[in-house]
Amino acid sequence: MKIGVLGAGGWALAIAILLNNNGHEVTVWSKVEAEIEGIRRDGENKKCLAGVKIPESINLTLDMKKVATESELLVMAVASPFVRSTSKELAEHGIPGLKIVNVAKGIEEATLYTMTQVIKSEIPDATLAALSGPSHAEEVSRGIPTTCVVGADKKEFAEYVQNVFISEVFRVYISPDVLGIEIGAALKNVIALAAGVADGVGYGDNTKAALITRGIHEIARLGVAMGGKLQTFYGLSGIGDLIVTCASMHSRNRRAGILIGQGKTMQEAMDEVHMVVEGVYSAKAAYALSQKYNVEMPIVYEINQVLFENADVKESVRDLMLRVKKIENSDLPWE
Repeated sequence: MKIGVLGAGGWALAIAILLNNNGHEVTVWSKVEAEIEGIRRDGENKKCLAGVKIPESINLTLDMKKVATESELLVMAVASPFVRSTSKELAEHGIPGLKIVNVAKGIEEATLYTMTQVIKSEIPDATLAALSGPSHAEEVSRGIPTTCVVGADKKEFAEYVQNVFISEVFRVYISPDVLGIEIGAALKNVIALAAGVADGVGYGDNTKAALITRGIHEIARLGVAMGGKLQTFYGLSGIGDLIVTCASMHSRNRRAGILIGQGKTMQEAMDEVHMVVEGVYSAKAAYALSQKYNVEMPIVYEINQVLFENADVKESVRDLMLRVKKIENSDLPWE
């Protein structure tokens, strides 16, 4: 197939390499001329995916209309803050019947939309899917075995995307729960920031395990209130993605959190990571969603206090620990 990848960052290039290795004709588009020229010159993206050579069989372009017109499938792989502007630009070319797989992870702060909802609002007639799961670009680009899930409203389109992406090193499951997949994908970045902050302060494995366990509980509560399915949050795009993002140094969200825990400001941490830290953009949206759906999310609340209100990390942890006493699972009956 002819496939266009919109974006030329680390995850976009990892996807492009995967699809190229699957035998597809892949074209990578970027709006940033210096990014494309850098890849042409160096054979890699030294900023986002250093050391990973981009096969010469992958085409590079600055011409969005050309790649969108000639591709049978598009992959939306720009960072989440740029999904709307990219979708708007794509819509302006007036190409009917676009098939788009979104791989960006985030919630739009202004509208509280998921990424496919953002795309749909700009390109109403597009056929959409969302692919997510525990999948660091650094590993996918090197062919390290990875498993993801693709969600779509129609089973036929989910299977279509599954067949495009699946390989001996990239296993793909399908699901009808697009909303649940995208909520898990976005909010795990917020919890990963909190996990990184805890690491930066010097807390240990017990703290990390608590944040992961209670974090997925918060994500699932909100996701179900919004209409997602509980099973989704205990699958690849929920607990799977949360574990890898909270535990790995590949995670820009965890790395930024570590720097904040060590005393840097949010902006200083983002500048040092040198990439978009999507959890920062999703944190406010996650808290707004918790207010909108009346769902208690204490970890999300405290990370917002740390990020935007200069709260002391240790005081935030103390507040979490000394909250009103609870039952872990209220659905379990006493004898």
